[in-house]
Amino acid sequence: MATQNNHLLISIAAICLIIASMKAAAPILNPLFLSIFIAIICIPSLTWLNKKGFSSTLAVTLVMCALFIGIGILGVYVASSVDEFSKQLPSYQHNLKQQTATMVQWLEAHGMQEAVKLDTIKEFDASKAMKFVGGLITSLGTVFADMFLIQLTVIFLLFEGYVLPRKIQLAFGSSSFNHHSLEIINSINQYLAIKAVTSLVTGLLITLWLSILDVDFPVLWGVIAFMLNFVPTIGSIIAAIPTMLLTLVQLGVDSTLFVALGYLLVNMIVGNIWEPRIMGRGLGLSTLVVFLSLTFWGWVFGSVGMLLSVPFTMIAKIILEQNPDTHWIAIFLGSEDDLPDVETKN
Repeated sequence: MATQNNHLLISIAAICLIIASMKAAAPILNPLFLSIFIAIICIPSLTWLNKKGFSSTLAVTLVMCALFIGIGILGVYVASSVDEFSKQLPSYQHNLKQQTATMVQWLEAHGMQEAVKLDTIKEFDASKAMKFVGGLITSLGTVFADMFLIQLTVIFLLFEGYVLPRKIQLAFGSSSFNHHSLEIINSINQYLAIKAVTSLVTGLLITLWLSILDVDFPVLWGVIAFMLNFVPTIGSIIAAIPTMLLTLVQLGVDSTLFVALGYLLVNMIVGNIWEPRIMGRGLGLSTLVVFLSLTFWGWVFGSVGMLLSVPFTMIAKIILEQNPDTHWIAIFLGSEDDLPDVETKN
């Protein structure tokens, strides 16, 4: 009994040490994790090019050129948006403070000072609210600043991805491990490819809607919607909050309601109707698991950890599903919609 307790304490200490080490090494691990994430998303494009007769070197070159151009254009836009937002921040703060004062006067004029705590509203710090939005944009700009190193790592990962199945085949032969490894790789590729397409559609629709409403930085909010769409349920809410806050300051309440309606419709159509239909059963996560993974990995790795927490948790679930000994853990990670109907006995 004492031996088992010692083993348990040693395991807990080892886990805590690993987590502390990862948190300390976050500046190094964040670009690596982003590189792995981007490389996995690029694999279906490489497979398609190979089927069209392109060599592995030419396929990787074409994919990376497209990636360099796309991310380069977005990086320049995000950098200019961060600079422009910083210049306009005092104006946004002033407008938000005026709107708060106007709302307080309206509540007082209608005798609602007792029903609503006006002191709390009066103490509302507009600068903190807008700095929250600025912090989100700055974090995105930091990610794009590391993109050269990330894309260089992606190139080596993609070339390694070509030989990885052969290495597994040679190392383990026709064993069950080889079979399960290939199934896991295919499942992960399928999940992230579908998620990337639906996230791209979400980002484009949000950008188009915000452009129609004349909201500042529509492409920037579309990029944020694309990235946070990898986080189910909670991601769309996080993406909508700063956009709605900026719209409230810039254009007023009416436009803010239209922005909220646009986010609601896009996420209902893409996230709740289209994506589950093409994704299939068994590829969902519990809302509690999503929230806990966001909180934990956000604490360990910051904004990059929040972005990648759910995709990597989904990858862990796919791996656990392939092993009968760990399948029960995957069931607890899954969503309620993925549970089969079970007959209960009286």
